[in-house]
Amino acid sequence: MQPPRFLSNRPRLARGLRAAAMAAGALAVVAVVLVAGLLWSLPLSSEFRDPSRLALTIQDDDGRPIAHRGVSPGGTAALSSMPAHLPAAFVAFEDRRFRSHPGVDLLGIARATIVNLTAMSFREGGSTITQQLVKNAYLTPEKTLTRKLQEAVIALWLETHLSKDEILERYINTVYLGAGAHGVDAAARRYFGKPASETTLAEAAMLAGLAQAPSRTAPTVALKTAQQRAGLVLDAMAETGAVTPEAAAAAKAAPATLAVLPVASASVAYPADWAAATTRGLLGDVSGSVAVRTTIDPDLQDLATVLVKGFIDKNGKDADVGQAALVAMRPDGRVLAVVGGADHAASEFNRAIQARRQPGSLFKLFVYLAALQNGTQPQDRVEDAPITVAGWSPGNYDGRFHGAVTIREAFANSYNAAAVQLQERVGRDRVIELARNMGITGPMSPHPSLALGTSEVTLVEITAAFAAVRAGKAWVRPRLVEALGTPSGTMLDLRAEAAGPARWPRAAMLDLLREAVEAGTGRNARLPVPAYGKTGTTQDSRDAWFVGFADDLVVGVWVGNDDGRPMRDVTGGALPARLWHAFMVEALKGAPTAAVPVAEATDGAALQGRAEVLDTGTMRVEGERIRLLGVDGIAGEAAQAMADYIGGRDVQCQPSAGGRHRCEVDGWDLSEVVLFNGGGRAAVDAPAGYVRAERKARAERKGIWADGG
Repeated sequence: MQPPRFLSNRPRLARGLRAAAMAAGALAVVAVVLVAGLLWSLPLSSEFRDPSRLALTIQDDDGRPIAHRGVSPGGTAALSSMPAHLPAAFVAFEDRRFRSHPGVDLLGIARATIVNLTAMSFREGGSTITQQLVKNAYLTPEKTLTRKLQEAVIALWLETHLSKDEILERYINTVYLGAGAHGVDAAARRYFGKPASETTLAEAAMLAGLAQAPSRTAPTVALKTAQQRAGLVLDAMAETGAVTPEAAAAAKAAPATLAVLPVASASVAYPADWAAATTRGLLGDVSGSVAVRTTIDPDLQDLATVLVKGFIDKNGKDADVGQAALVAMRPDGRVLAVVGGADHAASEFNRAIQARRQPGSLFKLFVYLAALQNGTQPQDRVEDAPITVAGWSPGNYDGRFHGAVTIREAFANSYNAAAVQLQERVGRDRVIELARNMGITGPMSPHPSLALGTSEVTLVEITAAFAAVRAGKAWVRPRLVEALGTPSGTMLDLRAEAAGPARWPRAAMLDLLREAVEAGTGRNARLPVPAYGKTGTTQDSRDAWFVGFADDLVVGVWVGNDDGRPMRDVTGGALPARLWHAFMVEALKGAPTAAVPVAEATDGAALQGRAEVLDTGTMRVEGERIRLLGVDGIAGEAAQAMADYIGGRDVQCQPSAGGRHRCEVDGWDLSEVVLFNGGGRAAVDAPAGYVRAERKARAERKGIWADGG
């Protein structure tokens, strides 16, 4: 009889068992190696790492808070200081088995897998509170299998080194709960205006309900959704016995509401973003609460925001204009208002400081400054005639050339050919050097078309260049952030050091800028007070600008389309000049008039004697060269007529402001006589009587106003 077969298989069975044991041992070795490798690569320090956080409170020029950026300010709250229902809400809604699992909940993972497979979508996650703490404090947001395994290993490690209460305390102090709030204390202060220690059951439930999708469910953006999720948290708390059903029902009947404004005023969004970016650049990767004192004037900021949006809403469709930007600053560079687009909610891109666009004829500011520095005078003549340089020939906007014209007329009417003539006379490299020294930071090619603004600039830097002209400085640095302060009261003053005086004839440049507004392409910007500015329009009306100043306010405006699409017949003298005018009219209401000074007052001696007329604003008396108060003079026939008027009579001159003199001939004020007869233009610092004399000459078309000026 044959023995049972199983007896004959015993050696084979033994060999199988040995093989299985060896395989199990190998798997164990692999597991040990894998875990060791994961531990070796863990981004784990010897102590818990609190993520770097910077809480910024943006303030206006008076130190009043206008916005928050970064994280919401808050402290680390001890678990013992919190009402029991606050941590209980997170445990009930986030991890019911928190007190019993070792850091990884296999039952929770299995349950979540079944729910997700049944729903054929991701409905639940299996992460425990310990694992979420690991993600918040130790790991990057990277979603890979290695990261998930590392997360589990760290969670198991934490559970052996910290108590459950310590893990829970760290979690609810680091979890992101929306609106820049990390941790329950910051969130409670942000949403309810109170510390975490004072939160009610309804408020605690709302905070716990935010943890899974804070950006989408935060009460500042979706209050109803936040209240609905708080109801789910209260149901979970009742089911787990954390609160009684009656207490949960009462909290659901009186849901938590916001005790603070949901968002900062939309009008300050652009400057708040700019201030936050500037501060982060200065401070780097640090944590803490910082007060950011800006130069923003809230009233002007609101005005600018309303006007920019209103102009785009009203004119955008007909003119095919999609965007506009405006920046207003003082002559020393302090930014009072900045609007980077028509709607910050639709686009956070700040076109005032981030967009580089071609300035068109606005760039002629630097061409004419270089020419004036080279000895050119406003009354000198330049040929606005066909010119070809390196195979390139510019044309004028009106399609015509105007022959020999004064520098003043060429600038005011923005004649392209004349500007290129001047540029070639002084040298393109000199123009680039001057623009660079005045704050233009982008690349500038020395192509002949440089004079027509083919190199790109930002609105804020070109406006600062005009501010330098207004201030009589070599350059002006635009600044928004004035100072940084800590809760302890330490302040960091960021005010810029003043630049030296300009090295070009400022009075002559002011003359040109005023003429551009009074009688040139910027006529739509004229104001009841003297205004100075320049238009800019690029090829095919892809960009249109107006930048200028009046009193103590320097303002730049840009309009265009983000994709560079041509606008419909929009020039710098049209929509941008009208927007600039609308802003200035409101901004200057009730403001004391600030004269635009030509130079600081200097002492001088009284002079009397025969006069040699050099031009209608300049004479030589007793061998001393003097300039008449309030007159920008001209040479030629007008100067000869003035010399004939004085004849052999003595001139009596008294020193006045700006190093000028007030002169009389037989009791008649010589400056007033010159202006009344159209023999010159009123200077930017001219007294009111002189300005009236000029206006009368204009109205009666006397002298230089005979052909309309």
